[in-house]
Amino acid sequence: MAGQRKRNPAVSGVIALVVMALILAAVIFRDNLPIVGGGTVYTADFSEAAGLKTGDEVRVAGVRSGSVKDIKLDGDHVVVSFQVKDAWLGNETTAAIKIKTILGQKYLALDPLGAENADPNASIPRDRTVAPYDVVEAFSGLGNTLGDIDTNQLAQSFQALTQAFEGTPENIRSALDGVTRLSQTVSSRDKELTTLLGATKQTSQILADRNAQFAALLNDGSTLLAALNERRDAISALLTNTQSLSQQLVGLVNDNRAQLGPVLGQLQGVVNILTANLGNLDTGLALLAPYYRLFGNALGNGRWFDSIVPNLLLPEITQLAGGQSAPPSVNTGTIPSTESGGN
Repeated sequence: MAGQRKRNPAVSGVIALVVMALILAAVIFRDNLPIVGGGTVYTADFSEAAGLKTGDEVRVAGVRSGSVKDIKLDGDHVVVSFQVKDAWLGNETTAAIKIKTILGQKYLALDPLGAENADPNASIPRDRTVAPYDVVEAFSGLGNTLGDIDTNQLAQSFQALTQAFEGTPENIRSALDGVTRLSQTVSSRDKELTTLLGATKQTSQILADRNAQFAALLNDGSTLLAALNERRDAISALLTNTQSLSQQLVGLVNDNRAQLGPVLGQLQGVVNILTANLGNLDTGLALLAPYYRLFGNALGNGRWFDSIVPNLLLPEITQLAGGQSAPPSVNTGTIPSTESGGN
């Protein structure tokens, strides 16, 4: 209507953009929303992160119930923030970082203890948390340490030590000589060891990247073993029945050996005769083929024989004008076939 004011399109566009931004933020941070969020956020103090990463799963009494949200350093310890949904935690809950797969993936395990509810604002202290020993990091540190060692200087040190113990008994000198040779061998293979450690690191990285595939492979293997376990009785019965059948067949052969022997001998004689006359059989079959073809043509139209009898009738004698007879003409045509009954 003329009395109503027109809406400002700029204001409408700004309102629409604000609403879309709020919806997008709600979708991205839905886990932190108070009503539809992913659960309650707790914290725990650890002596070290031990390879735990943001996004790793959280298990309460062995059941997956949340995920790790944040890991940060606070002084001489690490504070791990995690979110738990649909699970109860007590005021004496313990936390431990455990290894999930053989490739080093971790998860946070919680053991809900206590008589009262856990306070989300109170962090789980270090005396109730356990961090595992990371074997992968230990080997990585060993590789870096070996790479930093001056192997030439180490060999010279062992050589000087050997010279210093020249006046010692023979057994000690032999042991030190062996250590010297070992150090020289390590020094001469320095580049090879560095290459080997580098290849080992690459292999570990590839295995870590294929963690999901290895986990799926292990799960499929577990499913296969479970199926075989379920079919164990059927497989056992099949093997038992097969053994019984073989025993019965053996008994049958033993009981009828006297009758089967002559039969097999005569059958071998028949086979020998046929083998000796194989050429004659081939010739007979080759000659028999045309006969059966003609025989089939004669009996192929019904219950009678089809045959052609040429020159059965005498040629016609045509009287010429004047009483003279024409010479007999030769009948070169084919007289229609006569059909005779089956008898």
